[in-house]
Amino acid sequence: MSADRPNWVEEFESKGYAVIEDFATAEECDEMKAEMYRVMNGLDITTEHKTVFSTGEDQQQLKDDYFLTSGDKIRYFFEKDALDEQGELKVEKDKSLNKVGHALHWHSDVFKRFSFSKKMKGVMKGFRLEDPAIIQSMYIFKNPRIGGAVCPHQDASFLWLDPLKLYGVWLAVDDATLDNGCLWFIPGSHQEGKLDGERRMLRVTKKVGDEERVTLKHVGISPTPDDALYTACPVKKGSLVLIHGMVMHKSESNLSEKPRNAYTLHVIEQKGTVWSSENWLQPTAELPFTAMNAN
Repeated sequence: MSADRPNWVEEFESKGYAVIEDFATAEECDEMKAEMYRVMNGLDITTEHKTVFSTGEDQQQLKDDYFLTSGDKIRYFFEKDALDEQGELKVEKDKSLNKVGHALHWHSDVFKRFSFSKKMKGVMKGFRLEDPAIIQSMYIFKNPRIGGAVCPHQDASFLWLDPLKLYGVWLAVDDATLDNGCLWFIPGSHQEGKLDGERRMLRVTKKVGDEERVTLKHVGISPTPDDALYTACPVKKGSLVLIHGMVMHKSESNLSEKPRNAYTLHVIEQKGTVWSSENWLQPTAELPFTAMNAN
């Protein structure tokens, strides 16, 4: 490995994912968790729109403006099992959320400082990106006994650009273990260079009466890879997991008594690429995709 390329690059190029241990300090992780609970405490459960987040076929967000317009805001998405049939919470507020997204990197000083830090920009140099931009950020809770599974998927199914230069950056705010829902990958699956089943989630416009309404739909076939192909990726608190946009990955439900909080970003190369107008996520006048080198 040449001196100008980090030691994780070879593993990432081969497997489609890599781990950088001790990327964040325990103090940084604790600060992010405290900041998220501060943000969450501002949630008025009696007035907030209760959108359940799922990666399965029954996604409420496919037809939900609350999700579609969340790219430049901080919004709250609940676990399916946290709500009763009337949409009321069955558990405490701090145990009810699936994730908070999608612009924490811009609207929270704590997450912004980490997202645009010198060491995060160093990761982008490892990817050899000339004009990297953060397109979205999320805090994922995976709470004890209620944090649901994330079905097999490739990030590019939801966030397409041509040529594909899409990277997930996933920070373990807690230890991620086999019991509490660590990530699982199919090593090398990114090398096929295509979407399994040509699966995409597309933004479409429908005519409803005299109005045009934007909604989402799935096309293609849901991937169902053989479980034997997966490799578990348990990591310690503070580890950074780098994820190629084409690598197949998933996570299981949290069956333990311990949380598996994570902070994640998606980053693209802006130079020489075209962002799909069919993606659910689109830059806005209020928040264009935020260039890392300019911050």
